Amino acid sequence: MFNLFLAVSPEIFIINATFILLIHGVVFSTSKKDDYPPLVSNVGWLGLLSVLITLLLLAAGAPLLTIAHLFRNNLFRRDNFTYFCQILLLLSTAGTISMCFDSSEQERFDASEFIVLIPLPTRSMLFMISAHDSIAMYLAIEPQSLCFYVMAASKRKSEFSTEAGSKYLILGAFPSGILLFGFTLFQTVDFSTIFARASAPRNSWISCNMRLNAITLICILLLIGAVGKSAQIGSHTWSPDAMEGPTPVSALIHAATMVTAGVFMIARCSPLFEYPPTALIVITSAGATTSFLAATTGILQNDLKRVIAYSTCSQLGYMIFACGISNYSVSVFHLMNHAFFKALLFLSAGSVIHAMSDEQDMRKMGGLASSFPFTYAMMLMGSLSLIGFPFLTGFYSKFYYIRLAKRMFFDTPRTWILYEPMDRDKSLLLAMTSSFITSSFPYPSPLFSVTHQMALSSYL
Repeated sequence: MFNLFLAVSPEIFIINATFILLIHGVVFSTSKKDDYPPLVSNVGWLGLLSVLITLLLLAAGAPLLTIAHLFRNNLFRRDNFTYFCQILLLLSTAGTISMCFDSSEQERFDASEFIVLIPLPTRSMLFMISAHDSIAMYLAIEPQSLCFYVMAASKRKSEFSTEAGSKYLILGAFPSGILLFGFTLFQTVDFSTIFARASAPRNSWISCNMRLNAITLICILLLIGAVGKSAQIGSHTWSPDAMEGPTPVSALIHAATMVTAGVFMIARCSPLFEYPPTALIVITSAGATTSFLAATTGILQNDLKRVIAYSTCSQLGYMIFACGISNYSVSVFHLMNHAFFKALLFLSAGSVIHAMSDEQDMRKMGGLASSFPFTYAMMLMGSLSLIGFPFLTGFYSKFYYIRLAKRMFFDTPRTWILYEPMDRDKSLLLAMTSSFITSSFPYPSPLFSVTHQMALSSYL
């Protein structure tokens, strides 16, 4: 019982820590002595400490990775994949909270509840990653929408910030409904949760009278939900508009939280997507189209943060594309790389924007390398990794799935041509063995009789 509690203790702890931070902010917000800036600083340090303790609890439960299901309803799962994704999420959250100390002063944002809102989507993502039930995953995804809506629209004096939050809430509602429809349709057809059946053999699906068209429809519905949650083609406009919020919000959304939820869901349901070939074709087409259009649109932007946002959409297209060619491990590998170099780019962008007195128009920037050499070096490193420069992490993840895509779709199949003639002895041996194999197939009775007599002789 203690092992089960220890395995789920990170989620339980971060829930309690978030409520304690909220109560702390409400109690001391009316105090003139402990109000801003001491309150923001205290809540920030307590939030960072809570995330680090959650990370330690997650590490304490690492030896329990053999536990596949937790609780009687199989709601949660612990394996290497969930452990890896949760560590990546907590590291990104810790970096985001660290950014809040300076950005609250730079962007004149003095609300302590803003920092409390950061662990809330982290809590939902932790539950989503460890969910072993389709409805449990859906219920874990949806609370993030409200948190990110509030954070994106947190600048009350900016009408663009309010518009960005409303657009995110509206465009996120449609894929949420489609995603719920896909989950419930699978349960209606198969009478089981999607993750319990997704890892089952294909013959079991056929025995349950699940037709190929029904599975294809379910996969496409789940793909539409994942595309909407990951700011892919058709619903990508909310991602650049969310840049109107504070810089830590931009880093949190685009590093390893909301926009990567769709990629994680496809990777978790990978056995289901492998069954209908049409689903993989649709996934590949959606990822390739999103990657191209987002990268092309980003060239036309002048706002620094919007350029980084469109690059996020493009990189997510790469991840979806990798899932479409059945290379899920490389997709998760690029997800990890993207989280780190995108967090680095947002940190550098926040430093540049602050140095330029909140100016985000790149046409008014120039010659900053000599004034900020360290920021220039960090942004250059993140940009080179983003474009896949050799010997950086972005190069290795992009190289693998581009190479696989080339082999799958563009390379001609190789044929073996034997130029050396086979000698007489090898030809005779090959003829004898092939004759024995072909003759035993239509008339196996003599072979069975001989082997039966040999087996009996060993006991008599």
